[in-house]
Amino acid sequence: MKRLAVTLILCALTTSVFAAPKPCEELKAEIEAKIQAQNVSSYTLEIVSNDEAKDPNMVKGTCDNGTKKIIYQNNDR
Repeated sequence: MKRLAVTLILCALTTSVFAAPKPCEELKAEIEAKIQAQNVSSYTLEIVSNDEAKDPNMVKGTCDNGTKKIIYQNNDR
């Protein structure tokens, strides 16, 4: 019974580690990899403060505990 309790406690602690916010550079690299996998040739990814992110359609991620956003712009147009 004690093993079950210890296992449940460890599982609960582990989930909080996976939910930890990512640093902006790490998240930007992941988004960049996904964009490049779709063969997009000309784009801009930029890390900005929440105040600078005007168009919600351009926001592709939130980082640094919700204080910054990563915005995407396709430059092929």
